[in-house]
Formats: sequence, structure tokens, C-alpha cells
Amino acid sequence: MTQDLPKLEVCLSPALLHLYDTKGSVVVIIDVFRATSTIAAALHNGAKCVVPVASVQECIELGKQTANSITAGERDGKVAEGLEFGNSPSEYPRTFVEGKTLVLTTTNGTRLLHMIEHPATIITGSFLNLSAVCEFLISQGKNVLLGCAAWKDRFNLEDTLFAGAVVNRLKDKFSINCDSARAANYLYEHSAESNPIDFLRNSSHFKRLSAYGLEKDMEYCATPDLHPVVPILHGRELIVHS
Repeated sequence: MTQDLPKLEVCLSPALLHLYDTKGSVVVIIDVFRATSTIAAALHNGAKCVVPVASVQECIELGKQTANSITAGERDGKVAEGLEFGNSPSEYPRTFVEGKTLVLTTTNGTRLLHMIEHPATIITGSFLNLSAVCEFLISQGKNVLLGCAAWKDRFNLEDTLFAGAVVNRLKDKFSINCDSARAANYLYEHSAESNPIDFLRNSSHFKRLSAYGLEKDMEYCATPDLHPVVPILHGRELIVHS
């Protein structure tokens, strides 16, 4: 019976987060282009942890205080002034990131993460770790909120599409009485199930980042299961769930 199943909901924007009860839920932060993709890549490639922070200044200061750290992040798609590296998953191969702490701030994803109140668990999701995220959510047996970072509070296609991919895989394991979840699933089933990147090429964020020459980044970010890890928040650090 569906009433015995945990519920799954989708929040399409941080501006709508106040409408959802996150207490005791597993919350998945989704920022496909590119924060949660970068987090999955860095941790799968051996980073000690990722510390998501909301502001550039906090990122700089924490980097100074943390041994063997990298400060990284972007604002509006470009490396933020004062930081060493950007928000591209390709910037963090094992040869560079292994054993290091990545202190990361981004326009949308890290902001949303810090807005969540009293969850059971916070993890991050992207196409790069789609299957690992789905398996984790099933294993927890708790209510789930898929939180789309969106773009400056405005709906975006890529985060909603990933949410739809998760809903599509989990719809028989959860109770879904959420039109945002239904819409995300419909979008995924009818637009992009076979090849997400072809659908996303016409999205506003793809076009925005393409202006900075980041097409290859986005193709990478739309590839399922390249980095099969579950980044989970412990204290202020995202680490690999074992």
C-alpha cells in the first residue's frame, strides 16, 4: 500500500523551500551545472572532503585555515575573484585532488545546502552519481526531498531533469503525491530519457555557460554514473558515504 511507503517530493527552486517540511527527511541537493557534479567528481577522485560554503570570503578564509586545501568556486559561471580554481569537474582529477580538502562556493548549490533545516541526512546528487543516489535513497527508508538549486531562484531544466530521473527510478518505492515530482518525471520520460544532454542544449544555463566555452563541462555533467559515490554531509564536510 502506498500509504506505508515513505514519500518523495521535488522542490523546484530554493524560493519554494519554505513550503516543504525537511525535518527527518533525506534531502538531495541538486546542482547539475555544476556544483554537485564537481563534488561527485572530486570525492570519487580521492578528495579528503568537500566543504561547501555560502560566500566567497568564507571560502578564502577557510582555505587559509585548512591544511592541504584548495579554494574553489564560481559566481555567474566564472571563477570567483580571490579563489584558486573553478567549478568544473574536469579540474579535479585524482592526480590533483587526492587527499586534499576542497573548499567550494557556488552561485546556487552551496546556498541551497545551507538553507535546509533539521534533515535526517543531506546528500548531493547529479547525473554523475545517479544510480548511487537512488540506491542510497531506497536503503534509507525515509521521506525524501529532491531540492533543485535552480538559477538564482528561477526554475531550470537540468536540475529538474535529474530530479525526474530519480523519480522515474524510485516511483514504485515511494509514495508520490507531488505535482512537481510528477512533472519532473514526465519531463524526463518524454524529453530526455535516452540522452539528457541533447535535450539540455537548448536550456538557458547551457547557453549561458556555453558563452564561457564550457560545453564539454556540461556534456560531462550530463553523463550518468561516471562517479558512483554518495557525497553525504557530516558536520560541515561532504564525504563519501561508505
